[in-house]
Amino acid sequence: MTFSLFFATMFAGFLYSVIPGPAVLLVFSLAAQHGRGMGAKFLIGHMAGDVTWSALAFASIVGVSQTGPLLFDILGAGCGLYLIYLGITAMRAKSVGEAPVLRGHRPYRAGFLFGLTNPKAYPVAVAVFTALIARYTLELTWSSVPLMGLSAWIGIVLGYVCTLFWAGLPIVRRFFLTHGVIVTRVIGATFVLFGMKSLVDAGRSFQMR
Repeated sequence: MTFSLFFATMFAGFLYSVIPGPAVLLVFSLAAQHGRGMGAKFLIGHMAGDVTWSALAFASIVGVSQTGPLLFDILGAGCGLYLIYLGITAMRAKSVGEAPVLRGHRPYRAGFLFGLTNPKAYPVAVAVFTALIARYTLELTWSSVPLMGLSAWIGIVLGYVCTLFWAGLPIVRRFFLTHGVIVTRVIGATFVLFGMKSLVDAGRSFQMR
């Protein structure tokens, strides 16, 4: 496993954890209402889901890459389209749902259950990791999966730290509570950009063949 693949996977893990879906938006809401501590506990529990879905994404990506680069490119294009769909949906949002208040003070358990049952986690993980490591098709083998998992986990932890840092800033807390729709639309634009990158990478690969 090359250093470039290691860092690309780590960066993908970082992006997977900081590009907000329902979980990260919930962390921002929890931090805005209850402070960083509540958000941190939620994310620690949520890590189980992120690690699980990332591992399944690796298994899918490596399995497809071993059957031929054409199928890998098709997967990349499909994931790119999915990211664009999610992004456009978010950019058209007119409201942000209220984050549930953890009245039972069990944020670890809530994060754990939320992470494992989030229906969008797996396709988003596949989409983000595919978009970032598609160029390393020839390096993807089953023996590289453990190191890929380690690098992705490092990226996820760094993403959690950044998320909590920003979510806990007073100005961010006030802004999120007041302008949550704007945040959601910016998130949507980010998804669209990564989806377009995945499509471009797949198109270049098709042209090379």
